[in-house]
Amino acid sequence: MKRKIVQFLGFMLLRVCLYLVLAVLLLFLFDIIRKGGGVMSWEFLTQAPRRGMTEGGVFPAIVGTFLVTMITAVLAVPMGMFAAIYLNEYARQTRLTRLIRLAIRNLSGVPSIVYGLFGVILFVNIFAFGTSVLSAGLTLGLLTLPWTITASEEALKTVPDSYREGALALGATKWQSIRTNVLPYAVPGMLTGTVLGLARAAGETAPIMFTGAAFFLPVLPRSLGDQFMALPYHLYIMATQHHNILKVRPLAYGTALVLIALVLGMNMAAVVIRYRLRRKRRM
Repeated sequence: MKRKIVQFLGFMLLRVCLYLVLAVLLLFLFDIIRKGGGVMSWEFLTQAPRRGMTEGGVFPAIVGTFLVTMITAVLAVPMGMFAAIYLNEYARQTRLTRLIRLAIRNLSGVPSIVYGLFGVILFVNIFAFGTSVLSAGLTLGLLTLPWTITASEEALKTVPDSYREGALALGATKWQSIRTNVLPYAVPGMLTGTVLGLARAAGETAPIMFTGAAFFLPVLPRSLGDQFMALPYHLYIMATQHHNILKVRPLAYGTALVLIALVLGMNMAAVVIRYRLRRKRRM
């Protein structure tokens, strides 16, 4: 009887916590939609800002955010997945390997502004990429890399060892065993963690603030070496640094709504990809 009461109270506590989180999230979304929905229009999404960002839209910021996220994906996704495959499938479980994993976990918790300063030193100054789309994308790629490695390695660990041993027993090589019996089952989890990491990178402000984001640049970047506007930095400027904050506040809420929609879209894409891949494997 006592055990049932403790179990009931535990489940009730979990439900209360869940409802509180959902209530805060819904309240937050309701406030953003109520204050930013009024400026949402086709013109707001397709026009450049005008008159010191007091009029116009956020189209250059949307394009800049998309370009930076794509560069982040090109760096973080393949490198992170291959690193996870090596650590989980090939590397011996030695003290060095444990130190490498510990370093990766610690890098996941490093503040993003530290990555921004590191990006300035490495990409802007040493590699001489300048303040550009490329520098910002590579910096965000380094920020996302520990997340990608950790998520991919955890997905690989969920595949039973019997899948590997069965392929090896039939004469398959190590790589053939991984490619045919491990990766098809681990890829859904690997992609989900990767997309969530990219969604986090798309909303970062500090790294791009030092490496390429412009305060007011109502034109699209013509190359990867140009500066750009981005939704997180655009929102930061209008909410805290603009000379007429009260006037542009509705535009700031509209920008926040666009950024939230972008991040939620990437999260939903991760869910859909995982669902379809798992369904395909079952068929």
